Amino acid sequence: MLVVLALLSAAAPFAVDMYLPAFTDLADDLGTAATSVQLTLTTFLIGLAVGQLFIGPLSDRYGRRKPLILATAITVVVTVICALAPTIWLLIAMRFVQGVSASAGLVIGRAVGADRTAGAATAKLFTLFSAIGGIAPVLAPLLGGALVPLGWQAEFWALSVIFALMFLGAVLVVPESLPPENRQTGGFTGTLRTLGRLTADRGYLGYIFAFGFGFAALMSYISASPFVVENVLGMSNRAYTLIFAMNAAGMVIVGTASSRLLGRFGPEPILRTGQAVTLAGGLVLLALLAAGAPAAAVLPVLFLTVISAPMVMGTASALAIGRARHVAGSASALMGALQFGLGALVSPLVGLGGPSTGIPMAVSIVVAVVLGVLARLVARTAGPVPEPERHLADA
Repeated sequence: MLVVLALLSAAAPFAVDMYLPAFTDLADDLGTAATSVQLTLTTFLIGLAVGQLFIGPLSDRYGRRKPLILATAITVVVTVICALAPTIWLLIAMRFVQGVSASAGLVIGRAVGADRTAGAATAKLFTLFSAIGGIAPVLAPLLGGALVPLGWQAEFWALSVIFALMFLGAVLVVPESLPPENRQTGGFTGTLRTLGRLTADRGYLGYIFAFGFGFAALMSYISASPFVVENVLGMSNRAYTLIFAMNAAGMVIVGTASSRLLGRFGPEPILRTGQAVTLAGGLVLLALLAAGAPAAAVLPVLFLTVISAPMVMGTASALAIGRARHVAGSASALMGALQFGLGALVSPLVGLGGPSTGIPMAVSIVVAVVLGVLARLVARTAGPVPEPERHLADA
């Protein structure tokens, strides 16, 4: 089941990373600007953010399994429409819908994990999610790069097959982990009360912002890396694909190692270390790009900056969910909405300087990590975990 949950949580990396090597071809084929192509990424991230806010509370009320299966089926259909899209504007619209439906894998996958574990076990599981899910960024650009000669549409046809496999996994493997007696029954009003109580918990709020800003730093790299590697560093599309895959492989290794160290050190020290590594790497990266350093100097620093992402995101997400285990679906939804909302904000910002500079990417990474550190410090000032409360409907 762990592998299936990790695969479901990897829906977003597959949908983001696979078609990155085809950005240039997509723009040429549909006769549009690079900024419009980047909007297909932005709207997908917005869809992920919005979708989680609805699907998470629904899974707290109706259970995990049925919403997951329905949403995954919709994702398959919408991905086929993306492959057939004749215009950039239809593709942009369908990417939003795809984001909404694909969000179920993320939010419900985390909720099922929280239902089945507690304490340090949750932190280990979520870090493993980050590590196993990191296989997607390794495979996706490699597969995407191999499919580029077949046209950008081939990327979405391949995605539809991957999402179909996720659908089968949800149907055949994922059990119902939330028994009826533990479900929330307060309707829309109860959902609002739940979200209100979550946002009033300084610990939960601080950790989801630490998680969200960690993702924003990662998205700064993902959104800008095709242009930085190819235009700024002067490397080929194939070289970019290999570099992206190597960085993703580094994330898998670090995430796996972090999960093993959690039992010895706990999540908080690993979170601090991950933020420190990312911040140091971002500052050095900014200096190198500003100085016009060659690829041989920039790429190793970029690698070290990126691979610490699972240390930040896995631990911060587990610490946040640990404060709201009784409403794991809603807690995961709010965290995911913030995550991809920040990602959608960052994605176009890193392109403001044009395709021939990497400085906005480095600045965005540094700013995001600093804000994440501040959020973690706020979380540390919170009191004990709030007592669980059921939000029942008015009689």
